[in-house]
Amino acid sequence: MTRALSLCFGLAAATACTAQEAVKPVFEPQSIDDAIQIGYGLASGDVDGDGKTDLLLADKTDIVWYQAPDWKKHVMASHLTLMDNVCIAARDIDGDGKVEVAVGAQWNPSETTDEAKSGAVFYLVRPADLTQRWEPVKLTHEPTVHRMKWVRINDKDWQLVVAPLHGRGNDPKTGDGVPAKILAYIPPADVKDAAAWKTLVVDETLHKTHNFDVRKAKTGAENIVLGGMEGLRKLSFVDGKWIGASIPDPGFAKGVGEVRAMSTQVIATIQPMHGNTVAFYHADVSQDMVGWTRTELDATLSQGHALVCADLLGRGFPAVVAGWREPDPDGKVGIKLYLRAEDGSENWTTTAIDTNKMACEDLLAVDLNGDNRLDLVASGRATHNVIIYWNKSSFDPPGAPRVVKDLPPLTEEEKQAIEARKAKRREPAPPPADEAK
Repeated sequence: MTRALSLCFGLAAATACTAQEAVKPVFEPQSIDDAIQIGYGLASGDVDGDGKTDLLLADKTDIVWYQAPDWKKHVMASHLTLMDNVCIAARDIDGDGKVEVAVGAQWNPSETTDEAKSGAVFYLVRPADLTQRWEPVKLTHEPTVHRMKWVRINDKDWQLVVAPLHGRGNDPKTGDGVPAKILAYIPPADVKDAAAWKTLVVDETLHKTHNFDVRKAKTGAENIVLGGMEGLRKLSFVDGKWIGASIPDPGFAKGVGEVRAMSTQVIATIQPMHGNTVAFYHADVSQDMVGWTRTELDATLSQGHALVCADLLGRGFPAVVAGWREPDPDGKVGIKLYLRAEDGSENWTTTAIDTNKMACEDLLAVDLNGDNRLDLVASGRATHNVIIYWNKSSFDPPGAPRVVKDLPPLTEEEKQAIEARKAKRREPAPPPADEAK
């Protein structure tokens, strides 16, 4: 076992882990929408500023948000382009307690050359009345826009990072041609001025990309782990520019469709792109992202398309959750949770979170009710639904009030012993040795 994934990431976590050996994953489903079209992308955050975490969805023609806690559905934008919406990013980047929202649209993956026919990026300006539509500001873009996230680059500034599926003009089947150009958009003072949004090139290495994850760095900024046709890249913003490095391992070279990282030493993947295999990697922190241990968790998914790597059970190390959208060898779609053995060995157990009710297109882990437990949220392609899976697993999460069980009444003997100890403490202290003489 490496130091990067010692049993519970440190002594305090190890103590909690030992105390929670019997924890079993329990997730209770609640359907909040059974009439979506595809459900391309999910996001979460406070939309209305009431302190509650809302949900957002990029659907085929509509961008919507579901208002916590009753999950009332509001349409933010509709038919932004002739073709489908495909992705959404939502985070509070200005500190006002409400998320800023950007979306990607004009999903046309087979057209890699003509930017008018393929790809679109919009910043959505919130209205005063949130029951009304948001104002779209159309920004420059590469063809085949596919994924986007807000990324913190220092203690106060953010950029919108957008990844296309293909490089401009390359072969949509083989990926031959130029690499995909990952762009970062810098928000201007006037977000409605499309010309004021400047862009930086984040990376031009992978010929196909599929997804990326964002993780906090020691500096307080955030790094990106990008997955694609040729494996994984770590991307960081340093001294005003983005720099990148490949994350080496023969397993990554098979191609990565989904990637989620608790750090750059603890990574879960679905491989290859739209693949069938769920894998977990961990590396020694002293080796700078080399010396990986790879564990294959599953090889039966069909169109694996959604992934979570997070501590869902308060054990101090991550569970992995994967969703797939086409029928597997048993003819089913769904979501599975993979849990590592308590003794730290590479023995994993599999638990079904959903069986045949969720053709999973996207998946996220977020605490929706403030109980310090991460819940799961999924959107279904062929099942046309959005489901919250409430985390009802029995454990005391960090920050939860300590529960003290009632004790039986004191016996007479115990009461007398307590009074005797109190009386002894009331006795005057003996004089110093020199005074005693």
